[in-house]
Amino acid sequence: MANCFILGCENTKEAVVIDPGDDADRILMELAQSELKVKYLINTHGHFDHVGANKRMKEVTGAQLAIHPDDEYMLQELSRSANRFGLSAENSPPADFLLNDGDKLTFGDITLDVIHTPGHSKGGVCLYTQGHLFAGDTLFAGSIGRTDLVGGDSGTLILSIKDKLLGFDDNTVVYPGHGPETTIGNEKRMNPFLR
Repeated sequence: MANCFILGCENTKEAVVIDPGDDADRILMELAQSELKVKYLINTHGHFDHVGANKRMKEVTGAQLAIHPDDEYMLQELSRSANRFGLSAENSPPADFLLNDGDKLTFGDITLDVIHTPGHSKGGVCLYTQGHLFAGDTLFAGSIGRTDLVGGDSGTLILSIKDKLLGFDDNTVVYPGHGPETTIGNEKRMNPFLR
């Protein structure tokens, strides 16, 4: 029940896959139908429901895998983490490179700005490009990420959102890690956690 996003450049057909949590075959089919070649697999954080398809996606696409250094250790604990919830997941291959606040990832004609937003996990990141924010489990429509898991902290999460995300234009579309899309303006006005 996590959202996975495929973002592709229409001109070059280069793409990124953000949070390949599960169902690698479906993601691969979508990529093939759109004739996209994956350059990067980007994990907004290390929880198993967002990275569970890393192994298969990397094996098939050869794309480079990226995550923030504070969540990198989680990639080798996916099986154990999923077991705690009565689920199963394969451990991920290690990251090819690490994401830090202010980094830029370019594929085709698109550049993603990396924004470190700890609070849901220590290494949570959001990704921004031209009016579009991929928020992982930092910000949801009408809610925020849970903070009761290892590395979570509610005060840190609220500061991340207020200091780093709410400054974007109100029309910025937010694509959360779970649930429907929203906008920064909607969350400023309606999100009870941000009042």
